[in-house]
Amino acid sequence: MDAREREPVLVADAGSASVHLTVFANDGTALASYDDMSTAGDNMAGQLRDLLRYAPAPTAVGHRIVHGGPELRRHTLVDEGVRDALQRTADLAPAHVPPALRVLDAARELLPNVPHVACFDTVFHAGLPAAAREFAVPETWRGEFGVRRYGFHGLSYAWALARTAELLRQRPKRLRIVIAHLGGGCSVCAVRGGTSVDTTMGFTPLDGLVMSRRSGAVDPGALIWLQTRHGLSAEEIDDALNHHSGLLALSGSSGDTRDLVRDRATGDERAALALDVFTHHCRRGIAAMAASLDRVDALVFTGEIGEDQPEVREEVCAGLGILGVSGGLRVPEAADDAPAHLVSAPEAAVPVVVVPTGEARQIDGETRRLLRTR
Repeated sequence: MDAREREPVLVADAGSASVHLTVFANDGTALASYDDMSTAGDNMAGQLRDLLRYAPAPTAVGHRIVHGGPELRRHTLVDEGVRDALQRTADLAPAHVPPALRVLDAARELLPNVPHVACFDTVFHAGLPAAAREFAVPETWRGEFGVRRYGFHGLSYAWALARTAELLRQRPKRLRIVIAHLGGGCSVCAVRGGTSVDTTMGFTPLDGLVMSRRSGAVDPGALIWLQTRHGLSAEEIDDALNHHSGLLALSGSSGDTRDLVRDRATGDERAALALDVFTHHCRRGIAAMAASLDRVDALVFTGEIGEDQPEVREEVCAGLGILGVSGGLRVPEAADDAPAHLVSAPEAAVPVVVVPTGEARQIDGETRRLLRTR
């Protein structure tokens, strides 16, 4: 085995609509991968076996878990106590955590003699200031039930922060930046001193910006009204907000911004409305996060939309002149696989940076760091 492959780590990233398995070498090179654009199901053990037949045997497994809940505030080794705690958090992110737990259980059964590490998207936001963390709800809700702002996409934010610091030749702790993770799920985060100080997602990954099929923030009074006046059940509202809202609901055709940009060009008014609402909410979220900083050293885009949809980036930035951000962004060359790209003009008051999504590599790194400290 090549020296760089002596400590392969398997990264498992199972979400609401996809499963990604990657074996990384100790230099970050991907040695093998498996991708399935569907929710993790009963055949997860078979999919893992197929990958392990041709991949180097992993020495550890890192698992992406979207929600750590009130109990799990650090990336941690999985034992039975942690597994029980994960089960208690499953209903806080029902579209994300249960598929991840199915993958975790299958991997632990197939690889019982290697350490398994749970890496949480909520960890990056664990130190949110009280003013950003607390909801103005009864104390019992906050204290006994754990209702608070948790924040998500933390693994993506950690990766984007490090790559942006490298590009700008600054230490992460010196930067004040706003990061927009735009993909199937969308959120924005204010980062100061290397940590999150505010973010648009709240108690669950449903809050904040308009997303592909998720509504984002909705007046809670409207939801109460739908229940009391129109008789919608909690289950019906949950399903509508998580699966049938967002860009899909506004456009009536697609939750994919690539489709909507194309359809808008042909005169589709609903596609145009969906994009207008989406970019408006992005600008509003970015401006709100900037209000939690004393300066903005860069605006960073990541996630599938943030990385691959230049039309969306341009429309968002063109409306942020009040923050010193401007349009006229360049599009990175397709063959440029740099870890971060400066897409604004060199003289821009606030640099605009694009960072290709790196959650899997962040999990690989977090898993190795935790195991080195054992």
